[in-house]
Amino acid sequence: MYKLRRIWLALGWLWVATIIYLSLTPHPPEPIHFLNADKLEHALAYSFLMLWFCQVYQQQVPRILVASLLVALGIGIEYLQGITTYRVFDYADMLANGAGVLFSLILISIGMGQIGAMLETKILKIAE
Repeated sequence: MYKLRRIWLALGWLWVATIIYLSLTPHPPEPIHFLNADKLEHALAYSFLMLWFCQVYQQQVPRILVASLLVALGIGIEYLQGITTYRVFDYADMLANGAGVLFSLILISIGMGQIGAMLETKILKIAE
């Protein structure tokens, strides 16, 4: 498996924490501006997470578990946002999160699940 597995996982969990923070902070940054741009941001964030963790977890069962947990995270965050006085509960955000996860599962199925292994090989060659 990966020699840098702990680093891969730590970076993935850092991204999860960042998404949770940005989802629950009163004034998150808005890097792109157009109608429903946040839906694209949701889909990209969850797609990146799924793609990232699928680099570490190469088997189908762990990947399905990761996908399920990410969808649950997206749903849970929306409910937490609904509890706040400064964020809004939105079913469309849940859908965008799930679409991002699904998009990455499709990418993984066509071979993008090996990007991490290729990158690690190159990084370790450079470090030698």
